[in-house]
Amino acid sequence: MDHHFVGIPELTGVPRVAVVIDVMRAFTVAAWAFSRGVEKLVLAATEGEALALKESHPGWLALKDGAPAAGFDAVNSPGLLRSCDFTGRTLVQKTTAGTVGALAVADAPLVLCASFVVAGPTARFLRARDVGPVTFVVTGEGGQADEDLACAEYIGHSMAGDDVDAAPYLHRARASRAAADLAGGLRSGYHPDDVDLCLEVDRFPFAMTARREQSLTVLRPVAAPDAPSGSAEAGKQPSSAGSRPNRYGSPVPPHRPGG
Repeated sequence: MDHHFVGIPELTGVPRVAVVIDVMRAFTVAAWAFSRGVEKLVLAATEGEALALKESHPGWLALKDGAPAAGFDAVNSPGLLRSCDFTGRTLVQKTTAGTVGALAVADAPLVLCASFVVAGPTARFLRARDVGPVTFVVTGEGGQADEDLACAEYIGHSMAGDDVDAAPYLHRARASRAAADLAGGLRSGYHPDDVDLCLEVDRFPFAMTARREQSLTVLRPVAAPDAPSGSAEAGKQPSSAGSRPNRYGSPVPPHRPGG
């Protein structure tokens, strides 16, 4: 299938179907947020907008890239987010690349946001809808981030329905500049486990769709068809030691007050 792979600066017009990729870390964090009970994510264009949305909607929370900052409740790190309890909350997310890419294609008829942790469900969701060629928006490094491109290619190949070996794509992602920066502590607001958490394939069983809801762009989890029985994907079992299931069937660590 003749998919298109573009960076944010290369977007022209409105694609019919867009999959926005940010592996390290926006859409890994988004998936973890849903697993921790978030009802919906609202994507903000600026940090100021994120804080204004939080202030005008009592009970909403806000998340940003980088170090903790006044007014923000969380940072863009799956390792730091995984112990939080966000049950029933709305989280406003602003990141450097992922949210920018999603907002750039928000008027497309179908927009999904993805990373390795929801790659299989994303491919199955698209395959079930028989959407045809997809425009993959590679958000990092102006479209050159190899971790995002590897994930996009993995999803694209998985849409064909055959088992695809994830190992070569994960190797590329682990060797990427973003992974090196995270592992080296060069990005603020990070946890030492972030790289490994970003490279867990199919950690969660849902896909994530973004759509306009009034004046906002809202990201929500959506059910994806089950993996075919007997496939390698169907045999994957995330670790669940000491955890409780959430509403999507994914193990979630027990909540620790103040986490």
